[in-house]
Amino acid sequence: MAMRPEELETMLREAFADADIRIEDLAGDGDHYRAVIRSAAFAGKSRVAQHQMVYAALKGKMGADLHALALDTGPKPA
Repeated sequence: MAMRPEELETMLREAFADADIRIEDLAGDGDHYRAVIRSAAFAGKSRVAQHQMVYAALKGKMGADLHALALDTGPKPA
């Protein structure tokens, strides 16, 4: 079952309320997305830690409803 971009964005907004989020459907199939996320929650965290935070926010959907997610994360600019 594919995930709609709105559903993906909703899950990310629940975890990162302050974030600037942009979702791109890379293949038009609902399974391959790119997410650009800028949040204060990422400040001082390594890229790996930032990505782990995103995967945790997806609550097990990664690899199930969502096949591929390219992440571009970082702290929100001041």
